[in-house]
Amino acid sequence: MRTTLLLLLFTILVFTMSTSSALTVLVVGATGATGRHVVAQLLQKHHNVRTIVRSKDRLLSSLGDILGAKDMDNYETQLQITEAAILDLSKEDLQKQVEGCDAVVQTLGHNMTFKGMYGKPRKLVTDSIRRITNAIEATEAINGKKMRVVLMGSDGVSHPDGTTDDKRPLSERIVLSIIRALVPPHRDNEAAAKYIYADVGTEKSFEWTVVRPTDLIDAGTPSKYVTYAMPKGGLFGDNTISRSNVALFMVDLLTSDDLWTTWVYKMPVAHSAEEAPVAK
Repeated sequence: MRTTLLLLLFTILVFTMSTSSALTVLVVGATGATGRHVVAQLLQKHHNVRTIVRSKDRLLSSLGDILGAKDMDNYETQLQITEAAILDLSKEDLQKQVEGCDAVVQTLGHNMTFKGMYGKPRKLVTDSIRRITNAIEATEAINGKKMRVVLMGSDGVSHPDGTTDDKRPLSERIVLSIIRALVPPHRDNEAAAKYIYADVGTEKSFEWTVVRPTDLIDAGTPSKYVTYAMPKGGLFGDNTISRSNVALFMVDLLTSDDLWTTWVYKMPVAHSAEEAPVAK
């Protein structure tokens, strides 16, 4: 009887500790190829996830592919889904979404179709992160702790300060200029990074980092990643990282104070470990 009671008390203690340490994270872009992995990994680590998506069914289907359709019921109490376009939400509704959150992760991107690249909204990434940061500023911090904001970009986006990144070869600078002129989503990603760096800065009620993955690939379960302060290798094809590993890095940023301290207010570049460039 005494042993049973002790086991029961131990179980209650473990449950209490796990629930008290659980984060509440808003993920914007949760149905995207990377965002779904962020949601899945947060759920697997017993955190609470809020999402703003156009299609609840699409999100649940994509999560079922990762977590297993039969296991989705296990995460029902951890997952909150709001069906809406983030740019259509009122200021008050968006504030309700971020209120009480420990972190926000934005993995939004444009669909790589003609309509997705050249149709409206042309500034989806920039306008969304601006609305999110304004909503955070209008809410109170949890226990005085600053909220963490993670924005996903790409290593094709140079650091806005103009000095952190090494200067690219002339051929790559020409290619980027052409892309900037012809591909609106690239301009949008650049504008979003510049907004975070120059307009938000470091004096707000939240902290941020911009994750710049190298060339993205679809792969299975997360493995290992490496991070750098600036892009490494060529602009195209030299290095890759799986979307699940990008998600792993972003989740680690939210759950590891040491890692967050390393990259807060910075724009780290992420590669898969097995694809890491050899130092010269």
